[in-house]
Amino acid sequence: MKPRITVGVGDVAVSDDTSKEIVTFSLGSCIGVVLYDPRVKVGGLLHIMLPDSNLNLERATKQPAVFADTGLPILFRSAYALGAKKGRMRVVLVGGSQVMDATGHFNIGKRNYTAVRKIFWRNNVLVDAEDIGGNVNRTVGIDVATGQVWVKTNGMEVKAL
Repeated sequence: MKPRITVGVGDVAVSDDTSKEIVTFSLGSCIGVVLYDPRVKVGGLLHIMLPDSNLNLERATKQPAVFADTGLPILFRSAYALGAKKGRMRVVLVGGSQVMDATGHFNIGKRNYTAVRKIFWRNNVLVDAEDIGGNVNRTVGIDVATGQVWVKTNGMEVKAL
């Protein structure tokens, strides 16, 4: 098993260290955004907790990666700084479950997913694969050397995306 860079809730990591794997755990209603540029072998992962920084501007200033609208630019700019190009990047989305809101009152998972897709649509970013929705927690990782993205859902085998 490769050494891991662990991404916490509301955090982001981007790397060109091909000896590493980037992983985030327990994506429930949160969205994991994974990107990879195969030419320069740059991988990144963002663990978004909420859709819009206007929900808490003070927190957005201190922890911009918590929110889709402030975290996604950080993820992409960090990848660009390591030589990645938008047109070459593979993008994968994971999470967006309804795990702690059985009645669907808040729909945070759906709101997170919608926010990410709207931002991508406005910026001409295509999503290559996704594992979204349901009522399960997921762990997602990317091998920086190969760009292989995997997801582990509770009680299920690891699957490649």
